Amino acid sequence: MKRIAIVEDEPAIRENYADVLRKQGYSVSTYANRPDAEEGFKQRLPDLAIIDIGLQDEIDGGFQLCQSLRAMSATLPIIFLTARDSDIDTVVGLRMGADDYLTKDISLPHLMARIAALFRRSELLSLASTQTESLLERENLTLDLNRMQVKWKDQTVDLTVTEFWMVHALAKRPGHVRSRQDLMQEAHVVVDDSTITSHIKRIRKKFIALDSTFDHIDTVYGMGYRWDSTK
Repeated sequence: MKRIAIVEDEPAIRENYADVLRKQGYSVSTYANRPDAEEGFKQRLPDLAIIDIGLQDEIDGGFQLCQSLRAMSATLPIIFLTARDSDIDTVVGLRMGADDYLTKDISLPHLMARIAALFRRSELLSLASTQTESLLERENLTLDLNRMQVKWKDQTVDLTVTEFWMVHALAKRPGHVRSRQDLMQEAHVVVDDSTITSHIKRIRKKFIALDSTFDHIDTVYGMGYRWDSTK
């Protein structure tokens, strides 16, 4: 049984989501604030976490929690589920390492579909370890599918699971344009175009942090992105 953690300070909302998820066959743990959630995660990590941003007296407590949870696991799926719908909050949430950012006006069937998609991706990650070709190498880039690890010039690039699969989608076919829809399918997420754009920007920044000359992810306007190995 998959374990889901819900971190939400409004009791009625928290229990409503928990009830729906339990009826879908998930094991659910609930927390009202960041300290309790962090203590619970230290005892046992969930298989997926759903986090609100504002938690009791901490306006951005969810962001802090996401950072600490991501430090505990680079691959655990994290969803922000919040009333805050500004582009700034969305970008910050993704920069903190979340795999998805949803607002509370989302329908329950849509939320269940997002959760199921992230779990399918995790299952594919497990299957990847059995594949014969576990390494993908493109000059200075190495992707290890067994360890879900990316290296650039022998330096580890700290990517989330979503970012890993997006880089994999681009690098496995250098020079080929991958649409935003292609990247969503490869990463097994359902998000809007602006979220894909935010992910790509974050990926570029992480490579540039290691190599200021990095310029291998091209934007093909009106079409998508491609990995350019000729530069």
